[in-house]
Formats: sequence, structure tokens, C-alpha cells
Amino acid sequence: MTIHRLSPETLSAMEGAVGRNGIAVEAAGMAKYLGDWAGDYRGNALAVLRPGSVGEVQALMRLCSGLGLGVIPQGGNTGLVSGAIDSAGAGLVVLSLERLNSIRQIDTENFTLRADAGCVLQTIKDACEAQDCLFPLALGAQGSCQIGGNAASNAGGVNVLRYGMARDLILGLEVVLADGELWNGFSGLRKNNSGYDLKQLFIGSEGTLGIVTGVEVKLFPKPAQIETAYLGLASFEAAIQLFNRARRACSDLISAFEIIGAECIELARLIDPGMAAPVSAPVQVLVELSSGPGIDLDGLLAGFLADAMEKGLVTDAVLAASSVQARSFWAIREGLVEGQARRGYHVRTDLSVRISDIPALIEQARRFVANEHPGWIPLAYGHAGDGNIHFNVLPPSHLADAEARTRGAAITAGLYDTAVGLGGSISAEHGIGRSRAHEFWAGLSPAHRRMVAALKNALDPNDLMNPGCLLPATETFP
Repeated sequence: MTIHRLSPETLSAMEGAVGRNGIAVEAAGMAKYLGDWAGDYRGNALAVLRPGSVGEVQALMRLCSGLGLGVIPQGGNTGLVSGAIDSAGAGLVVLSLERLNSIRQIDTENFTLRADAGCVLQTIKDACEAQDCLFPLALGAQGSCQIGGNAASNAGGVNVLRYGMARDLILGLEVVLADGELWNGFSGLRKNNSGYDLKQLFIGSEGTLGIVTGVEVKLFPKPAQIETAYLGLASFEAAIQLFNRARRACSDLISAFEIIGAECIELARLIDPGMAAPVSAPVQVLVELSSGPGIDLDGLLAGFLADAMEKGLVTDAVLAASSVQARSFWAIREGLVEGQARRGYHVRTDLSVRISDIPALIEQARRFVANEHPGWIPLAYGHAGDGNIHFNVLPPSHLADAEARTRGAAITAGLYDTAVGLGGSISAEHGIGRSRAHEFWAGLSPAHRRMVAALKNALDPNDLMNPGCLLPATETFP
């Protein structure tokens, strides 16, 4: 059933649950909640609800459940797959967690933190640093994304190769279920082998099983040393060979290993025209090592790179002499992403393959674009240390937006086929959302579909939680 408008009685009940400032129904008040930051998706909502407590979330879910009204949980709205945008206009309400934004506890003895779901990731990272601790989840949107959204989307970022995805960092969750019941999964325990690990059902579920209202995460000692280098290499094959050698020589001291095709640098200059790569090479690598005290980290990195240059794997290298220079290296990596958004519509993918298959993925994808879509500009960069390549494609500047999007859909499908043909995934870290739901569902085996449907039916039998996201709206789950 699609609800086309909310009755005065329903609006009054919602306002009673969250207060006058906790609900918006006019276009101006809802606007910022109905579009993604990249400008790819615009949506609709019957109302935007902004609860200020967990109890208010429960009250709203009880109300929506009784009405059969679908709910889109929304965090910082920094996603790229329309996971928090009702682009189909299905008659839903958006429930923003932005007012649940407190850090509840930092336990430096047990290296844990508990926070409201709406707490901004950068706020958490800064609070941990003030306590001489590290929360290592790091991504470009960390100044606006929220920890609940990071959990619901199983966020990745640049430090995955050392610390893992969001699911590897989460110890517990607090979740409001579709009927308004609260599940408290906090314990602070690092080891708990008591049956099903229920928090894992909600991590990466993209709000389709419940609303994350609180998150408990692992912390780590703040590194005493960080060494950063920007390298030039002749090929992506050389970059993967270098990573393999770095893993053996530097072990788990590697916290980031990013690869950047030289064609991406111009995009970073759209953000800062004065930006220049420290090296000139077809493939560039940004590598970071970090450790506690007592380790000659600078000597380890310098010695490893000297050996790599002697063997011809690295053609040029610049070691950051200061934290300021290191930040300038990272500004290139961050700027090229912002530059693509500034240029306008483009094909954006988030592919995952085995690390050893990265060169083949890039070579096959480039060949596909050149042969089938001449004039389009391929960009290859990503988190090579965990097999995640963002292979994006820019349309010719003269192409009309509507035609670019039509052709872009065909390019996206071809790139997905390339990744899947190598045994990879169409989503490494961005999730499925609404934009990839049909491709996701089509790629599942019958057994996998049955298990997904069983979970959905058990926790959200009336399909109220983010309907149309992850699981295609046209599918039924008997």
C-alpha cells in the first residue's frame, strides 16, 4: 500500500512524539534530506522526522508500524547508491538520526567507545585523539557522515587493510526494530561466543532490518609515529608487486596503500589548481606506515623503498618530511574524488576483486571503455591493499546530461560484468542501496535469496524498513 499524504491526525501524532522542531513537511524544510551530496539522486518524502532520543525513535516506529508507513533511516546522507533517498517516490517518511549526536562513553582502560548513531565520524575521531586513542575508520566523508550510517552501510575507507571494515571495528549495537521494540546489544566484550552474533545482521543491512540508534566500537592506541611516502611506478602490475613485497617487509605496520592512475590528477586540480603530484609516473602510490614508539619506522620505510627502486619496481619516491607534507599527499587522493563531483555526472563504480586481479580488472575495464564507448575518459584509483578499485568514467564534456546518463548505465553494466567475470563484487564498500538492488538480487543464488528473504520476513515482515533499498521493490519474499 502506498500512502500519498499524511492525515492531520497522523501529523499531530508525529509532532507529539518528536516536538514541533522534530518534523518537517514543507519542501524548504525537507530539501537537504532529499538529495545526495554528489547530486546524482533526488527523492521525495511525506515528512522528515528528526527524533531527539532513542525513546522518540521507538515512538515513531510504533506509530509508523501501526499505519503501515515505510521509513527511510538516514544518517549523514553521504552515500552514493541512493540508500537513503526515495528516488521512486513510494510514499515514505525519512527518519534522520542527526539529533542523536552524543558520545555516550569513552573507556580508555578497555579501549571502547559508545556513541549515538547520529554522532559525526570526525567528532568521534577527534574525541578519541584527545584521549590519546585512535578510532581508525577513515573516509573522505568523515566530516559529515555519521557512525550509525557507517555501521548500517559497513563503511570501508583507507585503513581497511590494517583495521578492517566497520563490521570489524564494531563491538555492539543498539537497534530499534520495525515494531518499535529496542534491542540493546552492548556488552563491551571483545570475545563473546554465545550463539548468534545478532549485531552482524544489522551491519551492512542499510536500514532494511531496523534503525541503529547506538554504536559501540573498538579503539586503539594512538600511533606514536606515522611515515608517508608518495611513489611513482610504471604500471599497475608493478604496484601490486610492490604491495606484496611491502606486506612482507613492513607487515601490519602498513595502514594505507592507495593507487592512483595519473589520469586522475587533473580532477584534483579542479579543487585546487595549484595541486601537483610529487612524482610524474603512469601509476602513483600513496603508502602510509604507523606504529608505536621504539621502532625505526622511517628507516624501515626508507630501506624498503631503496630496495624497491634498486629492483626497478619504483621509479620515483618522495618521503614526507613533515605532517604538513603528508597531508598535501592525502589532499591529492581526497581532491580527485571531489573533483569528479564538481565536473558533474559520471559513471561511478566501487569494484572489488582479489588483490592479484587488480591489474587485470583495470586493463579489461579500460579496453571495454575504449572499444565500446570511445571518447569517455576512464579513471582508476582505489584501496589496492584490500582489492577495492574505484573505476570511474567521465562522459565527453559536450554530451547532454540525459544521453550521458543513458550511456552511463550501459557502461556501468559492462564494468559490473568485468568485475564479476573475475570473481569479484559490484560493491566493495559503498553498498547496494536502490541504484544496485536489481543487479545485487539477480546475482544471488536461490539459496542465498531464500536466506535473505527469511531474515527480512523475520525482522520486518511488513517491509517498512527502507523499502526498495537493497532488495528490489518489485520482488516479493514469500
